[in-house]
Amino acid sequence: MKQRARIYYTEAQKALMWEHWKKGESLQQIAQLFDRNHSSVQRILAESGGIRPAERQRSRLALTLAEREEISRSLAIGQSIRRIAEALGRAPSTISREISRNGGQTSYRASCADAAAWKRAHRPKCCKLVNNPELACIVASKLQSQWSPEQIAGWLKHTFPGSEDYQVSHETIYRSLFIQARGALKKELLEHLRRTRAMRRSRHHTQKKENHGRIKDTVSISERPAIVEDRAVPGHWEGDLVFGDRNSQIATLVERHTRYVMLVKVASKDTETVISALIDNARQLPRELYQSLTWDRGKEMADHKRFTMATDIDVYFCDPHSPWQRGSNENTNGLLRQYFPKGIDISAYSQAQLNEVARKLNERPRKTLEYQTPAERFSKLVASTG
Repeated sequence: MKQRARIYYTEAQKALMWEHWKKGESLQQIAQLFDRNHSSVQRILAESGGIRPAERQRSRLALTLAEREEISRSLAIGQSIRRIAEALGRAPSTISREISRNGGQTSYRASCADAAAWKRAHRPKCCKLVNNPELACIVASKLQSQWSPEQIAGWLKHTFPGSEDYQVSHETIYRSLFIQARGALKKELLEHLRRTRAMRRSRHHTQKKENHGRIKDTVSISERPAIVEDRAVPGHWEGDLVFGDRNSQIATLVERHTRYVMLVKVASKDTETVISALIDNARQLPRELYQSLTWDRGKEMADHKRFTMATDIDVYFCDPHSPWQRGSNENTNGLLRQYFPKGIDISAYSQAQLNEVARKLNERPRKTLEYQTPAERFSKLVASTG
């Protein structure tokens, strides 16, 4: 059987791939631009783990092609190395090394020397986590505890403020995971990321858009008091349902000021069951810490008036197709997929098990909280109301 010829792409074609990948387009959509199969595009993008390689640039200290041409012309007329260095404003040792590594005075060619220098410079910088195995162990340990790379980077900066050796950017952690050639972190640690894919995807790749139908007598989020918007006052929550297999679901609640998470076991998604579960949950908190609830327009909230009557908590509804209006809750639902992957039966989890998952989330440091944890912030509020 004749082997298929390998497909090659120009640098311009690769740049076009990365532009469309950043926009969130699928491999198949990108491949259609070149009339190719998606696997050929995946091969290119997977080489760097779905992360666009930085554009190569020459060092400002390196010899330029024009300088090399001047060296070549000067050698041809018999000028000394010191004279050439003086004319170019370079050290004689720089000119001497340049000539000796590129054929000597009799064989030096500017274009060949320039191409060789560009090729020699194509050496990847050694990853910081490779140079510091102890730091790599700390990062790996936190990843296994389901911390995100950004949380790890922020925690390191907060914990070791004066030590550059024990600080690493979240981007370096991502690159070390997705680009296995770096040899810093094991591929198995990818399983502990919120998204367990093998390549990094654009944040624009997917967007939840569901038409949940209409609910009567809703109060729009636009009517929510302005004081809620800046998160300065505690007691305002965002909620949603996270679904699993076999018609299973749990209610997720996030407090906007502290990002504190509560998970509520819900036996069914019908509005009577959901509202009853939310009422029982709301009664566990002081009134000062539960003043409003913002939800999307899912039919499980059709009986929202009963919730307000029973708890005296106002309910506000997001605009259609606008999950970003309850962004803290959407972010939390993404985190929960590490514990409840799509396709599993969530109904098998007890409320105690859900509380344990919530505890783990609440003990993660958050960038938006200056790397304190939601549990720390929320416990202070509880103490102040006691």
